Amino acid sequence: MESKPLVVWTRDPGSTSVTSAKVAVNGVHLHYQRTGEGEHAVLLLPGMLGSGETDFGPQIKNLNKKLFTVVAWDPRGYGHSRPPDRDFPLDFFERDAKDAVDLMKTLKFKKVSLLGWSDGGITALIAAARYPSYINKMVIWGANAYVTEEDETIYQGIRDVSKWSERTRKPLETLYGYDYFTKTCEKWVDGIKQFKHLSDGNICRHLLPLVQCPTLIVHGEKDPLVPRFHADFIHKHVRGSRLHLMPEGKHNLHLRFANEFNKLAEDFLQ
Repeated sequence: MESKPLVVWTRDPGSTSVTSAKVAVNGVHLHYQRTGEGEHAVLLLPGMLGSGETDFGPQIKNLNKKLFTVVAWDPRGYGHSRPPDRDFPLDFFERDAKDAVDLMKTLKFKKVSLLGWSDGGITALIAAARYPSYINKMVIWGANAYVTEEDETIYQGIRDVSKWSERTRKPLETLYGYDYFTKTCEKWVDGIKQFKHLSDGNICRHLLPLVQCPTLIVHGEKDPLVPRFHADFIHKHVRGSRLHLMPEGKHNLHLRFANEFNKLAEDFLQ
């Protein structure tokens, strides 16, 4: 289906402007930001409740615009890809993976690399496994292929957004308004806990051997949300993948150590 962007506005963060637009994909209007003019297309996939603007400021601003065309998308129900409200059927990661690939195809990219954070890392793994000929390379961090008791305890701890730090909470509260933010966070916790009841807590472990693209897994050794064993498991089961540890990195290592992360990603993607 031919779709033209519905809304376009630009701002200039330095050398190249950032374009924002919405385009019809799989029955919803998906919002994305786009910058750079490089031949190598890169899609940034945000985490839980995330969007391009809240999750990837330093990447949109500073990834090399001569080498890369960078697209940051808002998955359906997140960011500015609303309506619809976000929901979490058992296949929500699969649905996001299909939406993400179909968005990039609608934007006429022949092949793309993926940078996936947290839930976006899970989505990237599924996309790479399901659409191997379309994915060039992949960098993921803060992702997990299955859910354990330990994870469930961690998720329960973030269910109540009033307990979040001001710095983490504020941008999302501004983006969504308090009610949608709190409600959707609770729905996310219930959504991710569904996997706990499946065999081995499986989200996408069965798909890891199908990933064919060069893959870099980055793990922050001080990540309070995703234990190290998840990065090790993905590394073990994605053939030829590389694991890079950041000793001081937490869950948001790409924001906290943006320059180091961007250099790592650029070197790997080239």
